[in-house]
Amino acid sequence: MIFLKTDDEIELLRQSNLLVGKTLAEVAKLIKPGVTTKELDRVAEEFIRDHGAIPTFKGYPSPYGGPFPGTLCTSVNDQVVHGIPNDVPLKDGDIVSVDCGTLMNGFCGDSAYTFCVGDVDPEIRQLLQVTKEALYLGIENAVHGKRLGDIGFAIQSHCEAKSYGVVREFVGHGIGHEMHEDPQVPNYGKRGSGTMLKKGMCIAIEPMITQGSRQIVMERDGWTVRTKDRKFAAHFEHTVAVGIGKADILSSFEYIEQVLGDKSI
Repeated sequence: MIFLKTDDEIELLRQSNLLVGKTLAEVAKLIKPGVTTKELDRVAEEFIRDHGAIPTFKGYPSPYGGPFPGTLCTSVNDQVVHGIPNDVPLKDGDIVSVDCGTLMNGFCGDSAYTFCVGDVDPEIRQLLQVTKEALYLGIENAVHGKRLGDIGFAIQSHCEAKSYGVVREFVGHGIGHEMHEDPQVPNYGKRGSGTMLKKGMCIAIEPMITQGSRQIVMERDGWTVRTKDRKFAAHFEHTVAVGIGKADILSSFEYIEQVLGDKSI
């Protein structure tokens, strides 16, 4: 069932999502060669709890493994999503997708950003740039009267035109009191197909794009998803409210990009 949100509920969603953006900015301050994703996770959890919120990922159940142990999903290089924070230092030339969720005032926030670690190959930086562009092209279609397929088509066509793969098995989602609500929001699709979008629908749009084949595998931990061919993958995510004529982006990359400055993607 899809729940339409009132204007007041959307503002509560915005508060939780802006906290995610601020948390990711705190993480951005620390990302460099030598830092571990477990260190990033510890800082994020402390920041979220200090602001009166709960990290929604921590303890989240999985049908494939135990509850998720971290506050952040930290997916490095060929890991697509759901990477578990660990003690392995990041290296120069790595990329790391950091996905973060919060629960505050009864509503969830969810956003992700893929960061460069040190000096990253230009081909990999282009993958990140195209994935981020695809996110905003999808958001342009999150308007009242369009359909879910319009969002997916915009993302898919932009990325496949650059010969990148579009992951099918994991998709965006509705969001509200629960982190994952209806509808599912695929990053592929046909124009004019799927559920009609209505004002007040709140969805997380999150392209997961691969440098090579779109085929993925799940690691034995029951969480970490990586590319089958071991080529790199990028992931960007915003939570948005469907609007009349224009989507309302409830999360924010502005705090992150203030930290990164001219190094932002």
